[in-house]
Amino acid sequence: MDKANDGNAEGGESRASTAAFFKAQVRAALIEQRLALPDRGQRSDLLQRVMRIWLVGRPDSVIGAYWPIKGEFDPLPALHRWKEDGELLDEPHRRRIGLPVVDRVHKTLSFHSWYPGCPMENDAYDIPKPKDTELIVPTLLFVPCLGYSAGGYRLGYGGGFYDRTLAALEPRPFTVGLGFTQGYLEEFEPEAHDLPLDAILNDNGVVWPIG
Repeated sequence: MDKANDGNAEGGESRASTAAFFKAQVRAALIEQRLALPDRGQRSDLLQRVMRIWLVGRPDSVIGAYWPIKGEFDPLPALHRWKEDGELLDEPHRRRIGLPVVDRVHKTLSFHSWYPGCPMENDAYDIPKPKDTELIVPTLLFVPCLGYSAGGYRLGYGGGFYDRTLAALEPRPFTVGLGFTQGYLEEFEPEAHDLPLDAILNDNGVVWPIG
């Protein structure tokens, strides 16, 4: 490799390192801000309502979600209500909710059936997961947004679990990010591997797509 190529490689590595450092700082700041929100409960109530209204008319019967950590919005009450509504409507397919289980080898997620009172056990990072419940394949997936930006891009915790999972799922589920207005990022440059979400909801309503 000649000196010019050496310089290009070093420059690329330096830019990647700078971007990673910047993202780490943004993540830490967003977590701190979210945990300190004085009206987080009120924001959660608003987002529960937004989510429930958005779900009306969706054809999905299997939805994947997440167990909230670090002050994340909790989607499970709205989904439990969605499941109960389906039972009242006597739909042909029973509505089911799935929570992620980590594949520690491939660092991807699978989804297992969850219901209130479901037996749980700790998974990776001590996040609770359903214990010995049915593997299900969601057609709609709600994902937590630490941060998010125009175009449907999401900032997570940097582990890449959702990116790898979505790349492996066939067919790809409809993906919906959930977060508070506090997490909106005016200046965010997605990287080549970042996949945009199909929709993003926050406590003010539908953020993406616009219109």
